[in-house]
Amino acid sequence: MKLSVLDLSPVTGQATQAEAVRQTIEVARAAEALGYHRFWVAEHHNIATLGSPNPEILIAALTQATTRIRLGSGGVMLVNYSPLKVAESFMELEALAPGRIDLGLGRALGADGRTGGALRSVGSDAFPHYFQLLTAWLLDSSGKVPIPEGHPIFDIKANPTGPSHPDVFVLCTSEESASFAGMMGVGLVFAEFIARTEAGPSIAAYRRAFRPSAFRSEPWAGTAVVAYAAETDEDGWRGDAPRRAGTVAMLSGRRRRFTEIAEAEAFLAEWKGTPVLEDVERRTLAASAPVIRERLAQKAGMAGADEVFVMSAGPSLDLRLRSLELLAPR
Repeated sequence: MKLSVLDLSPVTGQATQAEAVRQTIEVARAAEALGYHRFWVAEHHNIATLGSPNPEILIAALTQATTRIRLGSGGVMLVNYSPLKVAESFMELEALAPGRIDLGLGRALGADGRTGGALRSVGSDAFPHYFQLLTAWLLDSSGKVPIPEGHPIFDIKANPTGPSHPDVFVLCTSEESASFAGMMGVGLVFAEFIARTEAGPSIAAYRRAFRPSAFRSEPWAGTAVVAYAAETDEDGWRGDAPRRAGTVAMLSGRRRRFTEIAEAEAFLAEWKGTPVLEDVERRTLAASAPVIRERLAQKAGMAGADEVFVMSAGPSLDLRLRSLELLAPR
């Protein structure tokens, strides 16, 4: 089972959002040293508990802080931007780290509706059209599939041109988006931590719909989960309390950041016996490393996933790094 890391620049403890962004660079260095296959960063707007809204900027920094690990977006919310600008940004990243760049694309806003309006998002219905424009520019600018004369974007280049392009993935939480990824012939990553359901049905839909393309000849699917490993099951469960409390608060419509484990445990005690907490706890992967590794392998097997992304969690940077160390590929 291949393991990779998804990092959302979480704001933990007493850290600021700016510190959380810098911490992601430390986590990426550690992930590379520990042998993880990929390190992806995400896009979120107007969320106090997450630090980075700009994956392309973080990836640029990471190209200079790492040498081997694949770097990517998990993901860029395409409908917030010009497809040409996204193509240019990622062709430039590919120039900085040839053969190491992944472009994961989402069709959501990565924000609430009002914030999406401030971003001038065009909305998720535009995703298929934007996707086709973006991928046409990537293939053209890498010299792989030139845009034909007469096409509306003929003779518009996504600079810098070069001999290679990023690998492309669609991030999904539904069978509909998974089928789209298959029909486009790109990779798929199921965001289980967002969908709050198992990846298997969507990955199966993706494989059924897959058609070979200029991007890949065979289907490839991953799943992304939150997991926190510690020395003991008790330490894992307790250390995960701030994340569980924050998730319960979010699902109940009251986003809240928990800086202390004791504060989070007190909040969770207030929700004991409620359906929302029971669902969060049922889906939680927080225990000793052998237990988590076994659960991840089971998830990959049942879902038919080629790779598992572990969303690095923990109440502090040191404990996040320790969790990744305990779960590292062997």
